[in-house]
Amino acid sequence: MPLIENTIRAGSEFDRKASDFSVLLEMLRDRHGRVLAGGGEKLRARHIERGKIPVRERIDHLVDPLSPFLELSALAAWDQYGNEVPSAGIVTGIGIVTGLPCMIIANDATVKGGSFFHETVKKHLRAQEIAEANKLPCIYLVDCGGAFLPEQDRVFPDRDHFGGTFFQQCRMSAAGLPQISAVFGGCTAGGAYIPALSDEVVMVRGTGRIHLGGPPIVKAAIKEVVDGETLGGAEMHTTVSGVSDYLAESELEAIAKVRDIVGALKWPREVRSPRPVGAPVHDPAEIPGIVGTDLKQPYDVRQVIARIVDGSQFQEFKPAYGSSLVCGFAAIHGEPVGILANNGVLFSESAVKGAHFIELCDQRRTPIVFLQNITGFMVGTEAERGGIAKHSAKLVYAVSNARVPRYTVIIGGSYGAGNYGMCGRGFQPRFLFAWPNARIATMSAEVAANVVTDLRRGSLTRGTADEEEIGRVDRETRAQFEAQSTPYYATSRLWDDGIIEPDQTRDVLGFCLSLASQEIELPGNRPVYRM
Repeated sequence: MPLIENTIRAGSEFDRKASDFSVLLEMLRDRHGRVLAGGGEKLRARHIERGKIPVRERIDHLVDPLSPFLELSALAAWDQYGNEVPSAGIVTGIGIVTGLPCMIIANDATVKGGSFFHETVKKHLRAQEIAEANKLPCIYLVDCGGAFLPEQDRVFPDRDHFGGTFFQQCRMSAAGLPQISAVFGGCTAGGAYIPALSDEVVMVRGTGRIHLGGPPIVKAAIKEVVDGETLGGAEMHTTVSGVSDYLAESELEAIAKVRDIVGALKWPREVRSPRPVGAPVHDPAEIPGIVGTDLKQPYDVRQVIARIVDGSQFQEFKPAYGSSLVCGFAAIHGEPVGILANNGVLFSESAVKGAHFIELCDQRRTPIVFLQNITGFMVGTEAERGGIAKHSAKLVYAVSNARVPRYTVIIGGSYGAGNYGMCGRGFQPRFLFAWPNARIATMSAEVAANVVTDLRRGSLTRGTADEEEIGRVDRETRAQFEAQSTPYYATSRLWDDGIIEPDQTRDVLGFCLSLASQEIELPGNRPVYRM
């Protein structure tokens, strides 16, 4: 493939952009560091005193030594609930266990006892969705207090609430995706169904408990007084009820047993020849100096592609037509991909070109990567007369019906229908990540303020507009759109799968692409019922 020529020259502008971006990176790293503390030192210390291992350390013991762990949505619930629910109280991600990629879903009991908030449920469901799409076994490290009762109306009754996690678990088991649980703490009410619906269950003596109704509920409901261990302890469930299959004397023993279970799966894998992998010729660490933080400042997205793909090689498709959308073939960590990347607003020609390229990728069974930095589709009389609505719909249709895996990274702005045409969250890409300079909204704060103030002026019945009122509306609209379009606002609400640093993009995409390349045919229709 042709090599993308490096057109970036070090200098004052490059250095200024890199410096501006470094501030965003420092903020991201600081916030990631803060959520790693879980519920705080006091609760972490109490957790350890009870003989329990912190949640991310459990995962470290579970995954293969020196293997990658791709944590998802680490900043879920950020800046909500007074920041008292870091990572939404649950850690999810993909790790390698005895050589097998697995989805790991682990409650953090130092955060509100591992209870489920609205974002906790969304994060749990999203992890299961990713596992189903990529055909990954699921491992649940359970330490869960069930639904957080003050949030019950946002957690319990709706389709995508707590019950949806159990529905997904049942369907994945029936499809042949192993569901494995290790119980480290209390699993009360809905939390009890996570292990109860698993194919195999390990419980830790002394700390692991499973009960649909805890001692207070039992006392209130039937006047029976019973302690938690008698009611639902690990020994009882392993030797009497049969809810658990294995009794572990410690958390480390439980984790070792889970590794044994995964190792015994004999999970089939497609055998394929290794593909050559070459690092980019141009340094990924230069990306911040290319893109900067000012979304109004244009740059050539090919220079970003050159720092993500193998050997900085890119076979561009129709380079002289619809040039505001760059399309072409490349490889990332040896995995062939088609790339669609924005180089400006989408015109009719860009949309038609993108639709054509997506169909090529679909025909050739080549996964697609979307790099979003888009203000939207072109507007105005000339654009409308040229059929922008019809042509943009072609791109949206092609994105919607592509059968190959799709991956999206928001590397700048993601506004309006451009978000849709470039495979936003609503179009269900396998994974969607954002950079710390990302913005996502119906439109930019500046455009929104102009639209709203113009509408307000048009609606005034007085002879002259009240400029003080117009100014207030302008300020409030700008403040709202600025606050609600930040990457932290988005990731807090699970609109993406996490914020990543630009120079991590190649490795993150390579890991995700490798999952799709190893997919297997599942046996299907063989659910495991816990008789």
